[in-house]
Amino acid sequence: MILHKKIGILGGVSPESTTIYYEYITREYTKRYGNYSYPEIIIYSVSFQEFVDWQYQERWDLIADKMIEVLRALEKAGADFGLIAANTLHIVFDKVQREISIPLINIIEVTAEAIKKEGIKTVGLLGTIFTMSKDFYKAGLEARGIVTLVPDGKDQQFVNRVIYEELIGGLVKTESKEGYVKVVKKMKEKGAEGIVLGCTEIPVLIKERDCGVRLYDTTRIHAEKALNYAIS
Repeated sequence: MILHKKIGILGGVSPESTTIYYEYITREYTKRYGNYSYPEIIIYSVSFQEFVDWQYQERWDLIADKMIEVLRALEKAGADFGLIAANTLHIVFDKVQREISIPLINIIEVTAEAIKKEGIKTVGLLGTIFTMSKDFYKAGLEARGIVTLVPDGKDQQFVNRVIYEELIGGLVKTESKEGYVKVVKKMKEKGAEGIVLGCTEIPVLIKERDCGVRLYDTTRIHAEKALNYAIS
């Protein structure tokens, strides 16, 4: 019997991206090793509406408290380490990590590692309005020597609307894809050598072939790091 570390995933934020994490980890393991002995995965899927409401109310304290509760439950269920399957929720990552015993893999840190490995020095950042407008993500990348650009206010509103009104519900619209490509183009013109898809739903909408620039799929990067850690 092959023993791997058990993965705990705080999911449901959104359900679409949680599914991607699960599928990537299990399929990538089988692709690499040719068998189905992939790590055990424990998923706690929260009520997404509750988190959306708290975000727009700026109740990050309530979000952190709920995340701590969920991750403690995952630990009690046997998880050896955890993932927060959403970029935006990493705004309270440090506070949450201090309150739980198991290690968490930080999506910003592993994304920065991937960017630096390829020698990219300037990136554009797409995500929810909270990820783009607040400092936590930009500061996390810039602390590791990566200059980070964000769209202007109007484009931020557009990017955010598509995430919450379309992508989270599994909708992929051609006009939204075209709009995202235009936003990416503007950031390229400002010097972005790559684009961080800082929302776990965005990769279903745009691909590198659409944009002509390196895209950093944070969902895949995060999930791959989890798989590697689980089998190490």
